[in-house]
Amino acid sequence: MTDLSTTYLGLKLKNPLVASSSPFSKKIDAIREMEDAGLSAVVMHSLFEEQIAHESNELDHFLSYGTDSFAEALTYFPDLEKYNLDPDAYLELIRKARAAVQIPVIASLNGITSGGWVETARRIEQAGASALELNLYYLPTDPNLSGAELEEEYLRLVRDVRAKVRIPLAVKLSPFFTAIPQIAKRMAEAGADGLVLFNRFYQPDLDLEKLEVTPSLELSTSNDLLLPLRWTAILYGRVKADLALTGGVHTGRDLIKAVMAGAAVAMATSSLVRNGLAHAGAILKEADAWMTEHEYASVRQMQGSLSQKSVAQPAAFERANYMKVLQSYDDRMPR
Repeated sequence: MTDLSTTYLGLKLKNPLVASSSPFSKKIDAIREMEDAGLSAVVMHSLFEEQIAHESNELDHFLSYGTDSFAEALTYFPDLEKYNLDPDAYLELIRKARAAVQIPVIASLNGITSGGWVETARRIEQAGASALELNLYYLPTDPNLSGAELEEEYLRLVRDVRAKVRIPLAVKLSPFFTAIPQIAKRMAEAGADGLVLFNRFYQPDLDLEKLEVTPSLELSTSNDLLLPLRWTAILYGRVKADLALTGGVHTGRDLIKAVMAGAAVAMATSSLVRNGLAHAGAILKEADAWMTEHEYASVRQMQGSLSQKSVAQPAAFERANYMKVLQSYDDRMPR
């Protein structure tokens, strides 16, 4: 019998398919349905820094950023009367979720500065969260702010939170760092037990008739798997942190690719939105069938088998692949 179990953030999971942060987790019934569908853990929807700041009468400072910058935001910050701005309600939801299901419940904080985050992280731990995911996203618009300064701010936040909580800590990264392996290594050194690759950016569009900025949301497809797949394969075995791949996980084959690249877990949302939560069972069934057909006894046996850990010069490997792709197009061109 195929063993689908895996370990992520020190948590023993029945399989490597995890529900990523989404509005699904706002309802206890949906969390129960995710567990019934076979998902091995659920990442809660994010508590945003702005919400914590509002509790401290500091919301105006954060709204001055003026950008649709957060990974789960579908528009500019919502009407305050229509948005749940009470962190206490988020903590209560964690308590209820932990009582309702057997699978791990991972809380999520979304922001950039320490502020109220550190204290809120402590309260999240007290509420019973199995782990905490820091969803780091900031859209730098100040030309005087260097990449190095922003990275130091991220690292300081991770160190500050790590110093306050004992539960496992994951950091959800952007793919837009100049040197991803180095920031990944430094995040692990700062206290991150896991890295989630990658934060997805929803880009606003322009309405030429109304002359205004409009929100834009496109669900991912399996094609979106390629970017996190590449970096998971590069980082596996090179950083002392578990890797979670998110973005583009729609089929059992996508799940297998994530694990073979080195991911401990693969996270999904778009496929569940498009096909319903029961689709998780179909993904796992396909993955199990593939493993059986190819005589893999366990996820542990597969993990990292197609990573670049054994390649002496990953950059050279990538260059060679790049040239090979270009050559394949040249071969198709009419003579």
